[in-house]
This record gives sequence, C-alpha cells and structure tokens, in this order.
Amino acid sequence: MENIRELNERISQHENREKELEQMETRLRMAIDATQLGTWEYYPLTGKLNWSAECKKIYGLPINAEVTFEAFTEHIYAGDRDFVQKEIQKAMDPKGNNRYDITYRITRFDDGSVRWIRAQGKVYLNIHMQAESFMGTVLDITENKLALEKITRSEKLFKSIALSIPNSLILVIDKNHRYITIEGDLMEKMGYNRKDYEGKHPRDISPERYEATKHLYDRVLAGEKYSVERKSETGEDYMVHFVPLKNDNNEVEAGVIIALDITDFKQAQEKSAKLAAIVESSDDAIISKTFDSIITSWNESAQRTFGYTADEMIGESILKLIPEDRREEEPQIIARLKKGERVEHFETKRVTKDGKLLDVSLTISPVKDTQGNVIGVSKIARDITDKKQEETRKNDFIAIVSHELKTPLTSMKSYIQVMLQKAKQNGDSFSINALTRADIQAKKMTLMIQDFLTMAKLEDGKVPLHKEIFKLHGLADEVVSDAQILTSMHTIELRDCPDVKLNADREKIGQVLTNLVSNAIKYSPKGGHILVGCQLLPGKKAKIYVRDEGVGISAEDQKRLFERFYRVKNEKLKTISGFGIGLYLVSEILSYHNSKIEVESAEGVGSTFYFILDTV
Repeated sequence: MENIRELNERISQHENREKELEQMETRLRMAIDATQLGTWEYYPLTGKLNWSAECKKIYGLPINAEVTFEAFTEHIYAGDRDFVQKEIQKAMDPKGNNRYDITYRITRFDDGSVRWIRAQGKVYLNIHMQAESFMGTVLDITENKLALEKITRSEKLFKSIALSIPNSLILVIDKNHRYITIEGDLMEKMGYNRKDYEGKHPRDISPERYEATKHLYDRVLAGEKYSVERKSETGEDYMVHFVPLKNDNNEVEAGVIIALDITDFKQAQEKSAKLAAIVESSDDAIISKTFDSIITSWNESAQRTFGYTADEMIGESILKLIPEDRREEEPQIIARLKKGERVEHFETKRVTKDGKLLDVSLTISPVKDTQGNVIGVSKIARDITDKKQEETRKNDFIAIVSHELKTPLTSMKSYIQVMLQKAKQNGDSFSINALTRADIQAKKMTLMIQDFLTMAKLEDGKVPLHKEIFKLHGLADEVVSDAQILTSMHTIELRDCPDVKLNADREKIGQVLTNLVSNAIKYSPKGGHILVGCQLLPGKKAKIYVRDEGVGISAEDQKRLFERFYRVKNEKLKTISGFGIGLYLVSEILSYHNSKIEVESAEGVGSTFYFILDTV
C-alpha cells in the first residue's frame, strides 16, 4: 500500500511539474508574442526547418504553409545572400562560438516587398561535433532601420551644411541644455572641442559661461527665435542666431545656436559708412550708374551741380545730363569701361536742370564685384566752367599778343635780311656777325609765337587740318637746314626715306619736327650729333624719329613729359629757358593725325623721340 501511495505522489508531482512547464511555456510564448519575435528551428542533418506563426507572418507566409531551407534562402535579398550564408556556416563551425546575430534584408513571400530583419540564434552540436540543431529568433526591424538611416542622413546633412557655412559654429542643445552635437570651422578659434562638449551639460564645462548664457538657452527652448551680436575678447564680431527646433506637434524638442564671424562684414560696413560720408561731403558730383546708363546713386554735390535731386535722377538715364550733340560719348565711354579701363580727366559739356551748359571734367571708373567682374560705373564730375572761362581769356590774350607781335617781328626780320645783304656786299664782318645773330633770335621768337598761337587754337578746339600729299624728305630737309643755322655746336644729320610720301598737314608735321629738333639742341648743351631719321614699317607705315646725345630724361619725368607747361627736373638744365609747351604741342598735333609721340631715354645717354604715320 505504501508503494502505491509513493507512486501516486510521484505521479502527482510529475503532473504538477508538467503543468508548471506548460505554464512557463505559455508565459514564454506570450512574452515572445508581445515582442513580435518569430522563432525558428533548423536541423542541418535532416534539412528540416520549422517557423513559428509570427516568423511566417514576418516573411509573408500563410500560417499553415510549410517552409524549406531552400525557400528561405531564395527569399534572402540578393545583395545580402552571400553574406547570410557565410554567417550561417560560420555559426555552425565547431571551432567558433556557435552564435548567430546578423541584420539583413529579405523579400516577403506574399508581395515581394523588401524588409529588414534581425536574426539571432545558437547552434547545438552532437557528440560528433556536428551541427545537430539551430534555434533562434527573428524580428522585423524595418521601421527602426529606416528611422536610423533617416537620422544618419540628417546627421550627415547637418554636418555638411555646418561645414559649408564659412566662419561658423553650430551647436544643438536638448531641452535640458545638454549639448547634442557641435560643428563648424570656428570650433578651434572659439575654444570649442567636440569631445569635450557632445553629450555634456554646459554647467559641467564652464559654470561661469553657462550662467552668463543660460537665459539665452531658456528663451530659445521656450520657442523664441532671435539673434544677438557678441564681441570676443580678441576683438572679433559675431552674430549669434537662436532657432527652436519643433516636432510634428509643434513642440520644442531642441535648440540650434549658430554663431557667424561677421568681423569682415562689420569692418566693411564701417568702411562703407566712411566712404558714404566722404561721397556726401565731396565737392565733386559723384554718380554711379549701370551699363544701361541708368543712374543708381546721386550725392548732394551732384544736386548742387546739376540742379536735380536724388529722387528726380535715381532710376533715370544719364542721357538726361548730356547735350544732344554729345550723345555719342556715352556708348564710347561704356565700351571702354566694359573692358575694365578707366577714363580720367575727360573734359566735355553737360546740361543742368535749367538748361545751362556746364564745362565738366569727368573721371569715370568701372565698378567691380568681389570676383573682379565689372558690374557698373562710377563717375566723378567736376564743374570747370570758371576754369575754362579763365583759360579761354588767357588763350585769347596769348593769341592777341602773339598776333600783335607777329606783325612788327615780320617787319624786323625783313629789315634784318636787307641790312644783312648790304653788310655782305660791303664786307662788314662785324655787321654780318651781329645781324646773323639777330636773325637767329628773330627766328626763335617767330617759332615761339607760332607755338603759343597753336596752343591757343588747340585748347579752343579750333585746329583745322589741311591735309595734302607731300614727300617727307623735302620737309625734313627744310627743318634740318633751318635748325643747323641755329647751332654751331651740333651736327644735324638727315637719314630719311627719300621716296616716302605722307598724307598729312605739312605745316603742322613740320612744326612737330622743328620742336623735336629744337629740343634735341636745347637738351644737348655740350653739343654732339643729332639724327633725324625715318624707318619703313610693315603695313605702309613710317617711323619718324629724332635722336640726340644729350642729358637724357629720367623715368619719372617721362611719365609727365607731354603735359602742358611741364619741364624736366634736371639740375644741369636750370639755365635753359622755355615754357614747357613744345612737347605738349607735338603730342596734341599728332593726336589729330591719329598718332602718338613716344620716347626712349636714359639719363646721361640721350633720348629718341619718335612717332608713326601712314604712308601713301
């Protein structure tokens, strides 16, 4: 009886254990279902594969359907298949840890959609070290994977944006003021280090700095978007923007702090303010315009000069100021400016609001952007009406005086010539010498008067050209012969092109040569050889030059040599008289012939002046 009782107790205990195991299995199954984990069992020796209902659900397979290892393999995403098979073999390797934990993609059985899963498992070996069973779980992590990829892309985008903003520092703080991330090329300059900041609270890094900026963090996390300017201890200027980051429910989740170095901008702003003050206080009219001749700025002096207010002129065409007979100037000036050239001291006429004509001197410059592209035009206009009137009066005076001097001087030269002839007939050597010198001085005075008259006509714009075809040789021979009479210390040689013909104003080209030879004599006080020459150039052109062995001209003087009334600064030439108009006249006369005077010179060696004319 006792044995029966013991047997019943054992049966009862066994039944209780079975119930406990059943309950434990039920709780485990409930826990697994709650986590949406699918379970699987694979027996490599037989090839049998069992999937739980949740596992079949993940793969899009009906619950009552059977599955094979081959079908499972076919539904691994093609790009991940080799990787998964290697991991399975690795897990079944007796020498390994026999564990399996990988993430990969599958294609569902029902609709072929691609899903991300995480598969975990363990391999159990038999006594022969063979993989007998392989059990584990599978979880669909597609949503988490895509969310993680989105976060990763966002982080990369944030970093890319941060690094692409020059001179910036960007911080992101959470709702507790803790630093989430930090980027930007100003980190080092502003004393920030990513390792010291990310994931940390600002109080733990610098309590003093945090206390000074805490109220700013509170404002942005309260949803306020604002900006403040700050100056660093080393003098840099910063603009700091605070921007709240909100979720889909319009709740503030974090704050972005963007610091931009605006030092250069502030300096440019100050410079611009100073420049604007200078422009407004200038006595000259300063105007800017587009390449379409539309006025974009107009200072107070422009209003005083032309009578129009800024409101009346900004947006209007500059042609409003240009007289009808000078409209062709504008496209010519614009064409030069588009090439990046600068137009200096261009004298012309402009018309005021009340119709009055003004003489103005214009300096026009191209306006360029930071890349050097020409984007507009800046014009400085100076009213020179009084100056022009003064010059006109002066030129009129010179013309009158010169004209009045010519008549008695002509008579004087005639008397000298008659007396010189008689002296030669009588053999009076003293009279011959004295009258010859008087004749030379009379010729010099005639040349001087001629220069003054020509200058007056040039500045009055009344220089007519009487072009004719003539041989250069005849003109050059006359100039050399006349010049040789004026000097006994110099040998003047003519080495020209005998058959060269020019189509030019013979008298004015003669005046050019006379001035050049006269200068060669004057600036070679010790005498020497002077060469008047001609050289034929390609394209039916002739280079005409005068070369001396005089004192030479410095590089500094050469820059201003052809200005009116400019004289060379040389201690050796203090005793040489002159008004500084000879080379100015040469330059102006040649400009009327579409030519230009050039010089090659070295101090103590001599000078060569030359110009080029078309031949016939």
